[in-house]
Amino acid sequence: MEKSNVLLNREDKGIIRWVTIIAIAVPLLVAVLLFMPSKIDLASEWVYFLPHLNAVINSAASVALILGLIFIKSGNITYHRASMTTAFGLGAIFLVSYVIYHAAAESTSFGGEGMIKSIYYFILITHIILAAVALFPILLAYYYGYTDQRAKHKKVVRFAYPIWLYVTISGVLVYLMISPYYGF
Repeated sequence: MEKSNVLLNREDKGIIRWVTIIAIAVPLLVAVLLFMPSKIDLASEWVYFLPHLNAVINSAASVALILGLIFIKSGNITYHRASMTTAFGLGAIFLVSYVIYHAAAESTSFGGEGMIKSIYYFILITHIILAAVALFPILLAYYYGYTDQRAKHKKVVRFAYPIWLYVTISGVLVYLMISPYYGF
């Protein structure tokens, strides 16, 4: 029994190392894409559809996260896993779409005035900060859930879940607030 715990800890350490690398690399990649002086020419206008798609993906991920919470609270682990795997998959698709869009298109400036501008920037800044730090606990929570390490999963989820839910919902709010200013 003790030998299997040692192996599990070695495996966990390797996974945590990969989770850390990914959680650092992804926000750095996004930052580079957002601030690079010239965008990648993908020879098409199709990328301008991606913000709309991203809002749909974030909305669906929010629903999957809420359903996942409902299912686990009712003791339905099978549906909880399905919901969280759906949210995880949607998050991965969103991330690829987001990276493609920001590699090819200039960022849109918010054109609102007054109080709405303050609200927009508060939501945007908290969204960006939490999105940058969310990946580590999300990946860790998913790994612990996938490997049925429930005690570790529960500890990480206390932090990961509310951050993840806020990031998906605030992403939709940011989209809804800035979409009138898209130039396409």
